[in-house]
Amino acid sequence: MAASSACLVGNGLSTCSTKPSLSKDFYGRHLLLPSSLPSLGKVSKAVFLRASLDQRQHEGRRGFLKLLLGNAGLGVPALLGSGNAYADEQGVSSSRMSYSRFLEYLDKDRVKKVDLFENGTIAIVEALSPELGNRVQRVRVQLPGLSQELLQKFREKNIDFAAHNAQEDSGSLLFNLIGNLAFPLILIGGLFLLSRRSSGGMGGPGGPGFPLAFGQSKAKFQMEPNTGVTFDDVAGVDEAKQDFMEVVEFLKKPERFTAVGARIPKGVLLVGPPGTGKTLLAKAIAGEAGVPFFSISGSEFVEMFVGVGASRVRDLFKKAKENAPCIVFVDEIDAVGRQRGTGIGGGNDEREQTLNQLLTEMDGFEGNTGIIVIAATNRADILDSALLRPGRFDRQVSVDVPDIRGRTEILKVHGGNKKFDGDVSLDVIAMRTPGFSGADLANLLNEAAILAGRRGKTAISSKEIDDSIDRIVAGMEGTVMTDGKSKSLVAYHEVGHAICGTLTPGHDPVQKVTLIPRGQARGLTWFIPTDDPTLISKQQLFARIVGGLGGRAAEEVIFGENEVTTGAAGDLQQITGLAKQMVTTFGMSEIGPWSLMESSAQSADVIMRMMARNSMSERLAEDIDTAVKRLSDSAYEIALRHIRNNREAMDKIVEVLLEKETMTGDEFRAILSEFVEIPVENRVTPSVPSPVAV
Repeated sequence: MAASSACLVGNGLSTCSTKPSLSKDFYGRHLLLPSSLPSLGKVSKAVFLRASLDQRQHEGRRGFLKLLLGNAGLGVPALLGSGNAYADEQGVSSSRMSYSRFLEYLDKDRVKKVDLFENGTIAIVEALSPELGNRVQRVRVQLPGLSQELLQKFREKNIDFAAHNAQEDSGSLLFNLIGNLAFPLILIGGLFLLSRRSSGGMGGPGGPGFPLAFGQSKAKFQMEPNTGVTFDDVAGVDEAKQDFMEVVEFLKKPERFTAVGARIPKGVLLVGPPGTGKTLLAKAIAGEAGVPFFSISGSEFVEMFVGVGASRVRDLFKKAKENAPCIVFVDEIDAVGRQRGTGIGGGNDEREQTLNQLLTEMDGFEGNTGIIVIAATNRADILDSALLRPGRFDRQVSVDVPDIRGRTEILKVHGGNKKFDGDVSLDVIAMRTPGFSGADLANLLNEAAILAGRRGKTAISSKEIDDSIDRIVAGMEGTVMTDGKSKSLVAYHEVGHAICGTLTPGHDPVQKVTLIPRGQARGLTWFIPTDDPTLISKQQLFARIVGGLGGRAAEEVIFGENEVTTGAAGDLQQITGLAKQMVTTFGMSEIGPWSLMESSAQSADVIMRMMARNSMSERLAEDIDTAVKRLSDSAYEIALRHIRNNREAMDKIVEVLLEKETMTGDEFRAILSEFVEIPVENRVTPSVPSPVAV
């Protein structure tokens, strides 16, 4: 049974009453005078009574809160841990008083009030301090123990005193509770407000303003797609465009196909290098099909929270089924469709869970009738085999780099809104840009238009086209060299490339030789193929090695073996790689028609190359090195012979090049043919157009 005391204090008089109670463990309170400032030493009795009544009501509310938290199991730790701090919360100042001085103040009737804590070992004393002009001062006194003599003295002196136990620390409990919950509540409230602000105030569970709405799909939905792109804007990929036109026709006139038992493909996978028009094809089919269109990137499925990706996949296909028939386009699907079993997390990896959900939605137990999934990737070799099977992706459409006819068609599409001079030929541009994708060709014409505007021209000329090609392939134009020796060395180096390439049967013709630096190159020699190099012969590959070594051969013959420079570093790297490919990949050496390189070692994935098993013996590796060296040595001997036998022609060409700094292929062949006969297979007829000289 606990006992509660109530004391009313006023004008130095006190009345204390004590009564037994069974239910006052949480509700019973000592009504204490709140901490007073030193300047408030004398107050009226009405003020004390009002403060006591207000505090009684306030402590009643705090007692209910404490009871509620105690039932929840939260109040006990705070009660146990905050008893020691309660004395300090009663307004204890930093000043202390010794026990002997306290007894002296007690004898001189200067003590007005005493609060006892911790079993009577600590006292908070309100006393009149003569040093402060007899103003009330609160001090802390360490007592040796609570004796009956000391209590009797308090009664004799008519001093207001009270004892406090550990259960009277509801203020500490409340403060501790607020301190522990303040930061989480502020954080949650801030996130909620930010989410509402970002969504324009539209909240609600699961809505766009709800903080936990990240499990919903982020796909962009268009009931009537208006991409501004049609099949007329797509060129150079006729085969892929034909496949998509069939899908569009199936959506518009399904009876033509269902009459013969055909069903619409469930999925179409676009595979090809970057910039070849995969996303452009998706935009075209969205503009032509006339059905609802969902578009999303593969990376938008994956989040740091496990299960979010799978939830977004479910939400995407749920919306798609509600709007069937429709098209779902997933760009860069390799971000989520990578082969399973290679992740660090194994089967619990978030990406693999997302992929499993995607496989189920595309072709699972329930099916997805009326949903056509179109995906694009340039990493088809790393996609999971379960994703590529028919039933999920019925068609795999290859969107490769366009040939010369495709490049011409692409240039016509992108050049429709541009003005050209009469000397510009799109066929010549297409011939000069082998290996360019659709994005590269669009960038080429845009760079040419920017150059024409910078130079104050009203139309794009061949000079802007030529400079744009050089800038895209080789880099920005640098400052022309003024040092006579370095300029002469670079001129002989570049002319050496041109002569060795032109005099070696099977080499591509020279398009331009220039001494204008671009990127890290001090000079450049351009070769262009007469047609698309879909198939390259052994003679052509060997001729490229000879032409690549022509610059080093020219430096050695003209300036001496000790004067060769580092300018041939890039050439040596290229011809070494080409010779190694001839031996290990193409089987064009005396070792025989072997493929000495595993497919995984040639993969674009770095991890796959690192895990590739070395299947060749040490003897075979030595034979490969010997064959590569033999190819390089024989090609270098031919290059040295070309340079030595045509020294007079080289000097003449270098003299013209140093004067003009840029020489076209026709000018080069005209001078060279005066001294030596060019092989028949390397001759260029005058009917072939050539770009304007820089």
